[in-house]
Amino acid sequence: MALWHKILVGAAGFAVGGPIGALVAGLAAHAYGDDFEKAVGRLKLPPDPTRTTAFTIGVIALGAKMASVDGDVTGDEIRAFRQVFNVDDTEAANLKRIFEMAKRQPDSYEAYARQLAGLFEPGSTVLEELIHCLFHIATVDGELNPSEHAYLKSVSRIFGFDERGFERLSAHHMEFMSCEPCLLLGVPADAPVDEIKTAYRRLVREHHPDRLIGLGMPEEAIRVATDQLATITQAYERLKVQRGFA
Repeated sequence: MALWHKILVGAAGFAVGGPIGALVAGLAAHAYGDDFEKAVGRLKLPPDPTRTTAFTIGVIALGAKMASVDGDVTGDEIRAFRQVFNVDDTEAANLKRIFEMAKRQPDSYEAYARQLAGLFEPGSTVLEELIHCLFHIATVDGELNPSEHAYLKSVSRIFGFDERGFERLSAHHMEFMSCEPCLLLGVPADAPVDEIKTAYRRLVREHHPDRLIGLGMPEEAIRVATDQLATITQAYERLKVQRGFA
């Protein structure tokens, strides 16, 4: 589904209000103007677009606010967002316009993060995938500067992740820091084998695409979760070799 179309679907069925609702309405109105009602009438709306819209707008709003932490929206950040949402060349200009509009919204990033946190369970897989999307945008240039790190840590805290949870999320995107596989699984370096196996099984269950499909998550979240699942499995296999267990 094209990005503008997805936003229109959200505007037509998203009734949460708050800063996310205001941004959705503003983006849709900008995209369709006087044709908004006519365009909505041609759509076949999903039964509950709230989760899909919240995820999409969450990445847009929080990604744009993160970009404003260290200056203007860059080509790298736009490219990373295009990778997350499979935006083709025909929508590239619209994507930058979306980012700029979200960046100019008066609401703080904390307001967006708190509203998103209220839509899902604290520390849920959905919020975890959203954090992964933001990490992808932040590290697309091969580094994570201190202001971006602080921003992501603050958002993750609002989402219900503690210090160890944030370290685990960070590890997926910090290959250049040679992170230990235990960190990727969220267990201490001296964790016993049973704890490692339990953590691995839990993460596989949480990130399994079938589970996210059942939750009504958009294809972007499922694609990100699939990538994370591969990273988790690789870390587990490394630990099996290092620690000598089957």
